[in-house]
Amino acid sequence: MEPRRIVLAVVLMAAVLLVTPYLFPTPTPVPGARKATADSAQTVSDSSAPSVSGAVAGDAMGAPAVPAEPAVVLPVDTAVVNTAVADYRTTSKGAALIGASLTQFQALSNGGRTRSGTVELALPNERMLGYRLVVPGDTIDLTTQTFRSTQSADGNSTVITYDADLAGRLVSIRYSFLPDSYRVNVAAAVAGVPENSYLLVDLPTGFRSSESDTTEDHSHLAYAYKPELAGAEGIAFRSVDPGEREIEAGPISWGVAKNKYFIVGVLAPKGGTPFAEINVTGGPRINDEAVRGQATLVTPLKAGNAAFEVYVGPQEFKRLVALGREFETSNPYGGWIQGIVQPFATIVIRLLLWMKSTLGLSYGWILVIFGVAIRIILWPLNQKAMRSSMQMQRIQPELQAIQTRYKNEPQKLQQAMMELYKEHGMSPFSSLSGCLPMLIPLPVFFALFFVFQNTIEFRGVPFLWFPDISVKDPYYIIPVLVAATTMLMSWIGMRGTKSNEQQKMMMYLMPGIMLVFFFSMASGLNLYYFIQNLASLPQQWLIAQERSKPLVKG
Repeated sequence: MEPRRIVLAVVLMAAVLLVTPYLFPTPTPVPGARKATADSAQTVSDSSAPSVSGAVAGDAMGAPAVPAEPAVVLPVDTAVVNTAVADYRTTSKGAALIGASLTQFQALSNGGRTRSGTVELALPNERMLGYRLVVPGDTIDLTTQTFRSTQSADGNSTVITYDADLAGRLVSIRYSFLPDSYRVNVAAAVAGVPENSYLLVDLPTGFRSSESDTTEDHSHLAYAYKPELAGAEGIAFRSVDPGEREIEAGPISWGVAKNKYFIVGVLAPKGGTPFAEINVTGGPRINDEAVRGQATLVTPLKAGNAAFEVYVGPQEFKRLVALGREFETSNPYGGWIQGIVQPFATIVIRLLLWMKSTLGLSYGWILVIFGVAIRIILWPLNQKAMRSSMQMQRIQPELQAIQTRYKNEPQKLQQAMMELYKEHGMSPFSSLSGCLPMLIPLPVFFALFFVFQNTIEFRGVPFLWFPDISVKDPYYIIPVLVAATTMLMSWIGMRGTKSNEQQKMMMYLMPGIMLVFFFSMASGLNLYYFIQNLASLPQQWLIAQERSKPLVKG
């Protein structure tokens, strides 16, 4: 490859590697977040909890006012429901979901080397789901109401029902916790409200981090939603200024709040009434970090009733797919090129999961096999591109001579160049194909770049000296190996060519760029790229040997 094209290819590749994290930030709750009256781990009684009088409630509902009676103060209690996969907590204050401990996942610290208890999603003293009631002319904040609670069983499901009497109208919110699932069915019923009434479902304002790198975890905080007639859209916490509001009109299939690996999603029932709207408001910055936001789903009350499903759990691909409604896209990849990256990311995830279930190996070895397989699959195309590049190098002296001879005669120059290409069995586009070896694997690399940011299947997985392939190498060995193999590839690529100062400079510059780029990347992504480099060496060596042979004209 001639020096000018080498420089261009390296500059383009370096630009892609260095700019990617800024163009596609990984994938980021509001003041006034409603405080839960119960602590996340204990039952609390609150004798001072306010109660809505009959007169006020009557006005709020649009019903005739009745004389106020002495308020009956109900104690605030917390119900804990233990399932096979999680421990959920709800409170009678607002009939809200206030906590979820995912018992099958451990909180990580110290670079993934230390496990410290189970993953808890809820922020201390904050609700995960809250409700407000919108009736003509008024909005009633149900989080200020104290409900009566009852617990029952429905088959294998545990049911918690909250009831409150507001001005003679019964408000009921019913949670049905499925035994072996992260899914909770929720049904709301409000008696005597007109048809143009709505239930507002407030999503979490943030998450408690259970990752060793809390800053990186916070950078993934986001809301997402799925319009029924379009693809999923993500709104990072950091992309919305404090107080800024974004509204998306329905119909909407679902809305979620998520961090790096876990998600709280509210889904309209299959075939049921979709959400009428979702609105997102930016929260305050805390130490320049966007760790708070607010999002609300609006669901119509049909004959005073509404129903939806809640998913509180890990972003496991198979689980999300099983929920249907394209819920697996609740973690949109790729930023402004989502339409290109998302399909590749889905294919890569499916392949890796299939390899895992078929081979039964750890994800570390799966990545090794995957990296080698990609190189073997691309070998013929790479071979053709490399040979095309080698031919271009061999005819460079003749091309330069023609360009010198006909520099002032464009038509003769073009004709002479076409004849030269034809003489060597080449086309005018052969010069472009020399860069293909570096560009072909980029879609897979981009897909893996995003997959490693949010794929919980890689979380906490050790391999060799890595305590966790989803975080950076604590000893920085693998980034150095990536840089070293990059230099080795450059050295082999220069064999059999007349190297110049530019090529020698690039042989040292490119490994430095790779080292900077991969220094803080997930060790699994580093491993994949290192294996790619190793698997490329035999082909590079064979081409170098072929290039060293003298050209024989037939």
